[in-house]
Amino acid sequence: MNNVIKSESEWQAELSPEEFRICRQKGTERAFTGQYWNCHIEGTYLCRCCGTPLFASQTKYESGSGWPSFYQPINQEAIAEHRDLSHGMIRVEIVCKQCDAHLGHVFPDGPKPTGLRYCVNSASLSLQTKE
Repeated sequence: MNNVIKSESEWQAELSPEEFRICRQKGTERAFTGQYWNCHIEGTYLCRCCGTPLFASQTKYESGSGWPSFYQPINQEAIAEHRDLSHGMIRVEIVCKQCDAHLGHVFPDGPKPTGLRYCVNSASLSLQTKE
């Protein structure tokens, strides 16, 4: 994999202010407000910043959290995990391994077969439909 490296000003020129805040500054969109939290269209969810395929719609499920939730990525090698101690919590942040975009967090309360919940900001994703 070739890593995508851009300056902060290059990312700001390519992303909306909200996408930049979430993807590049590790922000979070409000629950139940993102474009994909209640989306049931089939396709592949790509990294908004670099286009790397991250999640398949077949692994998306209703977690009740208000964010798009998946029980596994398309390829575990596409996602990196980091310990996140922000906001007085201990969590596992997930980022795109290709461009280091903040995606969200992974929690151990998901459904079978993995038991994981990849809780992702809609602003970190773009949906490539099957059509």
